[in-house]
Amino acid sequence: METSDESVAGGVQSGTSEQAETVALAVTAQSGDSGDETDAELLAEIEAEVDEQGDYPVPGVYDPFENFNRVMWSINYDYLDPYIARPVSIAYMDYVPSFVRTGIKNFLANLDEPASMINSAVMLEGEQAVAHFNRFWINSTFGVAGLIDIASAADIRKPNDREFGDTMGRYGVPNGPYFMVPMYGPITLREGAGDMVDDLYFPLDLLTFWQSLGKWAFEGMESRAALVPQEALLKDSPDPYIFTRDAYIQNKNFSATGGVVSEDTVEEDTYLDDYLDEIDAE
Repeated sequence: METSDESVAGGVQSGTSEQAETVALAVTAQSGDSGDETDAELLAEIEAEVDEQGDYPVPGVYDPFENFNRVMWSINYDYLDPYIARPVSIAYMDYVPSFVRTGIKNFLANLDEPASMINSAVMLEGEQAVAHFNRFWINSTFGVAGLIDIASAADIRKPNDREFGDTMGRYGVPNGPYFMVPMYGPITLREGAGDMVDDLYFPLDLLTFWQSLGKWAFEGMESRAALVPQEALLKDSPDPYIFTRDAYIQNKNFSATGGVVSEDTVEEDTYLDDYLDEIDAE
């Protein structure tokens, strides 16, 4: 997780007490003490420790429009997803033959290879840039415009896609404001600007508006169907909005840093582990 100096709207801090309660329950389970008084003392002690540290924001999250975003989240989560996105995506997976879906998925993924190649090169990821380049020309030439993934058969594995938003993040550009867009989902200012730059690269620049919309729709159906097994996790979370927002930001931070965890995050995790060990030893 990447840290940021940006401030966060007050709603983010509502997760702090939930964090304390979750940690307290874990500590209680580890302690082996069954008395109600001991449990209460542990809970009070950890909550006091959290209060002493202050309501620090979730790293990298800047949500100044949270009230508006929560309304948009409700529209997506309560109406658009259960009545449109989810059933359409499941029907697509159930009734479209797998070889057709695979061909469409390969073709659309091939369109993103040049942008990923350029962004990987700018991020100084030479091997990944070469892999994206080779995959694009091989699949475009021998794979029927990318419908068949010949490159993977030739043992040229697809690296992680790289977007210009990742590139900006690698060089210190913050996420910027977080937005929840109806039907589209979460996005930040950095990612939105990055997507516009990526669309300028060949062959994405050749797509018309409706072709780009179709690409987004097919990719969205695949992504939405893949999330079905995770629905219970979202439903059971104390605050699905914050859960989704923080997971999105963490994923973008992870992509931008190449999986490198900041020293501040390591220190925070080490402090928490030491603190829990100290309580467990008492």
